[in-house]
Amino acid sequence: MRSICFYFQVHQPFRLKTYRFFDMGVDHHYYDEYQNRTIMQRIAKKCYLPANALILDLIKEHGKDFNVAYSISGLAIEQFERYAPEVLESFKTLAATGNVEFLAETYAHSLASMKSRDEFERQVNLHSKKTRELFGQEPVTFRNTELIYSDDIGEAVADMGYKTILTEGAKHVLGWKSPNFVYRHPVRDDVKLLLKNFRLSDDIAFRFSDQGWGEWPLTADKYTAWLKDIDREQHVVNLFMDYETFGEHQWADSGIFDFMKAMPGQVLKETGFKFSKPKDIAREMDAVDEIHVPNAISWADEERDLTAWLGNELQDEAFGKLCSIEENVKSCNDDEIMRDWNYLQASDHFYYMCTKWFSDGDVHRYFNPYPSPYEAFINYMNVLSDFMIRVEEKCNPDILDKINEATDEMAETARKKVEGFSEKVKGEASNAKEKATSKARETWDDVKDYSLEDIAKMSNEGVKKLLKKIDADELAHVMKNAGDEVRNKIIPNLTKTAKTNFEKLEKEIKSVKKSDIKKYTDKIEDELKRFWKK
Repeated sequence: MRSICFYFQVHQPFRLKTYRFFDMGVDHHYYDEYQNRTIMQRIAKKCYLPANALILDLIKEHGKDFNVAYSISGLAIEQFERYAPEVLESFKTLAATGNVEFLAETYAHSLASMKSRDEFERQVNLHSKKTRELFGQEPVTFRNTELIYSDDIGEAVADMGYKTILTEGAKHVLGWKSPNFVYRHPVRDDVKLLLKNFRLSDDIAFRFSDQGWGEWPLTADKYTAWLKDIDREQHVVNLFMDYETFGEHQWADSGIFDFMKAMPGQVLKETGFKFSKPKDIAREMDAVDEIHVPNAISWADEERDLTAWLGNELQDEAFGKLCSIEENVKSCNDDEIMRDWNYLQASDHFYYMCTKWFSDGDVHRYFNPYPSPYEAFINYMNVLSDFMIRVEEKCNPDILDKINEATDEMAETARKKVEGFSEKVKGEASNAKEKATSKARETWDDVKDYSLEDIAKMSNEGVKKLLKKIDADELAHVMKNAGDEVRNKIIPNLTKTAKTNFEKLEKEIKSVKKSDIKKYTDKIEDELKRFWKK
């Protein structure tokens, strides 16, 4: 029997707060607790909880014929534990059904596989341990951060004991071949590869609510017909996507939950496909051929390569500095240092520095807390500089011991050495920033994007001036999706008349199109850009 493999990525990073050069050496807490808590709780309400409830209902309805797979990063798990424990409980309920497979990945959703075999293995082992503890499963299938894969990565994963790997069905790798088969590693014959069918996956993940798409609206009938049209010799269809597709990327009012509720039953009834876990597909199906991937691929952007994370000098500089301190970090044997080491490795920090604003701009702005890659780079490097100083001080404890034991004169000398060393580290980081900053400015000049969230950073006087350019109808639409910080900044600065009109319209508008919100948001952000450039 042929199989459909539904796999969902679940990840949220610990976002950094605004961290300035003068915070170094003073403030060692780097994270925006308000933003991390708010975003996690919002997505839990819109996506994780209703989507998990839906998957559980589908399992109860279809039994052994409906199975899915998840990989949940260690950072997402930590945020569930901290901000949304009910989400973690709902995943445990899914695990108990036996119809859900939890995959291994890097704990920090990091790029470690591109730089350090030791760090890569440490994170995979840490993640597998967490999965065992929480869900009672020993992961046997691996999927790397953002489906990043190459022949070398495949060998490293095989050495860790994993014999099934998920990755992208990139056109430049497959050529004329179809992704709808099981493939194998070119050297390690026992390693099977499941390749994402990016067209059918992206029809759900990216195009579902796009009213400009020729196939809109996408219905269960239409999608089932596409699956029926697949050559019967092709045995597996891999549908891989972000879990946030359901309710967050594609809002509930787009019909995405209704589609997902109806589609599996229709597929099972009409197509001869069943929904299988990756490990079962690998066990039941033979590989038809080998796939050679000399250069790393991913599921990101049009190129399906790594340029979303390591495609410009800002990203390369930041990633290189981070990786350069691995040995010292691990010699510290300090829990707080190791925690920050994990959090700072999240690939999202480098994604925010991406300058691919042409073909993939909207993608790179999603969940991005920074107005531009330049600001993302500067903020990250400030945090990393402070972290580097802490690491150096921790891994040289003799210096601090001598300070405590020495005479006043010796202690003063030792302190000067420590200060001098710290300044040296700061200087190296500052020089790196200046070099990359210069190059960033050449590219960016005054091309700086502003988002609605920037309103929260403005003065009250500035907000009042901005609001004179926005009518009540536009504001009422945009505020449907605005965060609490933006609302709390805007509403107190409305005139009495404007506030009355706004409150009236907000009550009258029951549902809005996502396209209208985007249109009005773009208009307000254009006004915001003009305001700040004056």
